[in-house]
Amino acid sequence: MSKNTALKAASAAIIVLAAALSFALLREESPSAPAGEEKIVWKYSLWGPPRAFTRGIEKARDLWEAAGKGRFEMQISYGSALSPEKENLDSVKLGLIEGAYVCIGYGPNKTPLAQVLELPFLLSKDMRVNTAVIDAVMQHPLIAQELASRWNAKYLMVAAVGVYEFMGNKRVGSIEDLKGTRMRISGANATVLEKFGAVPTMVTAPESYTALERGTIDLSGFPWTDSFGAFRLHEVSDYVTLGISMGGFACINVVSLDAWNALPEDLQAMLPQVREQATEASFKAFDDADRKWLPIFEDKLEIVRFPPEDREQMVAAAKPLWREWAAQQDSKGRQGTEILQFTIEQVAKVSAAR
Repeated sequence: MSKNTALKAASAAIIVLAAALSFALLREESPSAPAGEEKIVWKYSLWGPPRAFTRGIEKARDLWEAAGKGRFEMQISYGSALSPEKENLDSVKLGLIEGAYVCIGYGPNKTPLAQVLELPFLLSKDMRVNTAVIDAVMQHPLIAQELASRWNAKYLMVAAVGVYEFMGNKRVGSIEDLKGTRMRISGANATVLEKFGAVPTMVTAPESYTALERGTIDLSGFPWTDSFGAFRLHEVSDYVTLGISMGGFACINVVSLDAWNALPEDLQAMLPQVREQATEASFKAFDDADRKWLPIFEDKLEIVRFPPEDREQMVAAAKPLWREWAAQQDSKGRQGTEILQFTIEQVAKVSAAR
């Protein structure tokens, strides 16, 4: 054997050995399912980058994967890589993905009873109260049936969000300033803003940066503070208005019923514990985000305070819309009045406990 041939053979052996070692380490880090048991894998769709908004499902993944000991894996994909954010329910129903974040406002006609959570000013100004209320409403049998029958989906847990404030390039410091203002906000929330002359429009979170930059909207409503920073809206804005504090925007985690039913029973039984720990992880992430983003926003933007008395006018204008919504649902054979009353009771109950 020539010297060059020997060197080549030795190099090849080293490469094979290194590959084998890497594979062994990878197997150690990512345990496979026990022999004879097929590993459960969920493809999970999120939009945007990792942020406080995504921390809850990331924590849930960590808990379930650790308990599963190689039997379960949740493959979270960001940036709408698996499914457009407005079509996540469709993708779950078609079996293209096992689970996803769903915001009710991105498709209100898809979950008409769950839209109660989007009624303007029905929820509170406290993210923690709203998270508990959304969780209770989504577990109501009528809502559970709506998800199951329409989308073959099961509610998993809340995707906690802060209350909605507004950032952009128009200074809005009173109700009068709303006239003619093009505002990014969803469905039922839009109806009350229209009463004061605003021009609501629905663009998704990933589209908001470009919409502000191009001037197609004046203000974008987002959860305060994390989402503004995560989507870099402060880079293309001059003002942020604080105090409108619209709580009516609900986002949840859903999973297909087929995927849930295939999950081992011991992992299914963890759901209450997973919900609790994921929610606490979300709250911590939002608190951390406030500490990060507030100094940046204060340095870059003019912070405008919306008068409390003006907000009260908006709340008063919103309340008749709740009953109108319930009557519309009732007229279509859905129990809108029952769901509305349940939600109102939950807001009062959870708020009192806080």
